[in-house]
Amino acid sequence: MHDILPLLQSSDFPIIVRGQLDTVQVNLGYRCNQTCLHCHVNAGPTRTESMQLKTVNQVIDLLRRAGVSTLDLTGGAPEMNPHFRYLVEAARNMGLRVIGRCNLTILEEPGYEGLADFLADRQVEITASLPCYLEGNVDNQRGNGVFEASIRALKRLNGLGYGQHGSGLALNLVYNPQGPTLPAPQVELEAAYQRELQARHGIVFNQLYALTNMPIQRFGSTLVSKGQFKPYMRLLKSSHRDENLANVMCRNLISIDWQGYVHDCDFNQMLGMPLGGRRRHVTEIDPAKLDKQAIATADHCYGCTAGSGSSCGGALNGIEPL
Repeated sequence: MHDILPLLQSSDFPIIVRGQLDTVQVNLGYRCNQTCLHCHVNAGPTRTESMQLKTVNQVIDLLRRAGVSTLDLTGGAPEMNPHFRYLVEAARNMGLRVIGRCNLTILEEPGYEGLADFLADRQVEITASLPCYLEGNVDNQRGNGVFEASIRALKRLNGLGYGQHGSGLALNLVYNPQGPTLPAPQVELEAAYQRELQARHGIVFNQLYALTNMPIQRFGSTLVSKGQFKPYMRLLKSSHRDENLANVMCRNLISIDWQGYVHDCDFNQMLGMPLGGRRRHVTEIDPAKLDKQAIATADHCYGCTAGSGSSCGGALNGIEPL
């Protein structure tokens, strides 16, 4: 796989600083039951990186000290970490909103049969990747049979109350483009998803998040191999909008890797760029001193400010991409 960071470091991305910390995002490991073409983590079944219990407890201690409102769990497939449920329980007992970034098919894996019920019982907000409402597009990006398994999982979640009005169980879907293009406007995509999934499969959900593919790890390396990296970076830079800078997720979020080291966002984590440019462990972080600190940036950051903007919560504004 190509080393992408050297292609991004010579950057003219605007200087940005932190606001008040509100969300702690934790990558519980890179193991996943899928191998997706657009993956910015390079996750897969053969990855062995996994957060250990000692580090999980250090994260819990940070949550107590930080006074944040949200714990955002990601991977790989975060549910494959043996301490996933323990961390969820601890965070919910603190009254935190817990987001689980789920690939849906994990709900059908052997050994995870009770996972959907656990998530519903603990009122975990599910943010699930479904790059299209058409079978061919999903299987092309994520592997044969993934679409059918995802539909079965969504129906099961709906049956538990997820996505249903008044249930308190939020089910959000995530869209990624099939290749090196910007997403279509999120509002239009959400309407199409709601219409097609309801008509074809009787599935309901709360929101759709449209995410720009980041030019790092597996997706970035694929771009390099196909000679598409430079054109894609030109697209991102030419589509940059200054108004998105105020709402990028790194201003109010920190990202903790499986070893407990802290980064400004999950994308920086995958590039090995530490928080503010200095490597620090979760045990060294004083949440009260993060405000106004400079954020480590490089050219991949244009992926968050291009067009309508992109974050873990989808588009940043209603402006249509160029």
